[in-house]
Amino acid sequence: MPVSAGDRLGPYEIISPLGRGGMGEVFRARDARVQRDVAIKTSADRFTERFEREAQAIAALNHPNVCTLYDVGSNYLVMELVEGPTLADRIAAGAIPLDESLKLAAQIADALSAAHRRNVIHRDLKPGNIRVKVDGTVKVLDFGLAKVGVAAAMAPDDSPTLTAHDTLAGVVLGTAAYMSPEQAKGKPVDKNTDIWAFGVVLYEMLTGTQLHQGETVSETIASVLKEAPDLNRVPLKVRRLLKSCLQKDPEQRLHDIADWKLLLDDDLAEIATRVNSRTRWLWPAVAAVSLAAVAGLVVAQLRTAPPTAAQEVRSQIPQPEGLTFNPGTQATISPDGKWLAFPAVGPDNVSRMYVRSIPQFLPDGRRFLYLRVSSASDKTGVYVGSLDVKPE
Repeated sequence: MPVSAGDRLGPYEIISPLGRGGMGEVFRARDARVQRDVAIKTSADRFTERFEREAQAIAALNHPNVCTLYDVGSNYLVMELVEGPTLADRIAAGAIPLDESLKLAAQIADALSAAHRRNVIHRDLKPGNIRVKVDGTVKVLDFGLAKVGVAAAMAPDDSPTLTAHDTLAGVVLGTAAYMSPEQAKGKPVDKNTDIWAFGVVLYEMLTGTQLHQGETVSETIASVLKEAPDLNRVPLKVRRLLKSCLQKDPEQRLHDIADWKLLLDDDLAEIATRVNSRTRWLWPAVAAVSLAAVAGLVVAQLRTAPPTAAQEVRSQIPQPEGLTFNPGTQATISPDGKWLAFPAVGPDNVSRMYVRSIPQFLPDGRRFLYLRVSSASDKTGVYVGSLDVKPE
């Protein structure tokens, strides 16, 4: 029956609605016996005996990152009232930084690990079922408490959850965007399905976008079954972890959520940082070495070039802007007369070999063929002497 503010469910007085999902509504209520506010989740159907036994098993979970189940009524659940935004609210504001994401992920993994040790499977892990308190504590809600529903009647974000015993053909298992491939195929599920969802949630935290999307439940399920995740969007440190969590074959997936930290690539991330740091000075060094190699090649060509009869021409090369010649600097001109190689001090006070194009220094109708270097320098430029030139 409909529930509204002021109504009573057993000893609990309804105060206000908190939200609506695919399987029912959640209200803030007051337990006058202990003067405590609680969250009550209602269902349109009466709970079965099997459901009550499962609820008792979940109520036995005692973990700081698991929302406590206080009571089970004929068609409602009484849970700990957790103040704070959902993880979905946090993600809606944008991607969460890596360090913060890993802190949240650690608490989610601890909650799942505690449940799995008691053979309790969440089956519907998603950002909307995770709350973050003001002090940063994570609370995972709704451990396997949803009822069987009909997929066709649900929106993608509200698709219902099935337990391993309630698998039916054509019924969506878990919220479509976060369910595992085996759920999508209607197969029985185990803790591996929670590990898949953990990977999907972590991916969404780091990127700010859902891993699998579609306009309908069917399209979203098709994405889950067929599309491979693009891990280039996440930091190097977590790629190996996400690759393991998001294996479509559950046998190839990470088998125990408690081992998630073992797959963080701290060394790989550190190496990437060092490489990025090194490349800041690597390219200037490569450029200097390349210029030196060009100059060496020019000198070698000059030494082997056959001498030719030619007239002597003296030319002064102006000092390029931003560079400073050292006393005694010698310049080398390539055999074709198009390039000048010389050492100079740059704006950063580092001496390097430079190569410049010098067609503007060629005499009209002539080209440089051979050079014997016997140059002198002053503060204004480099004098290149004994230039042998040959008319065209």
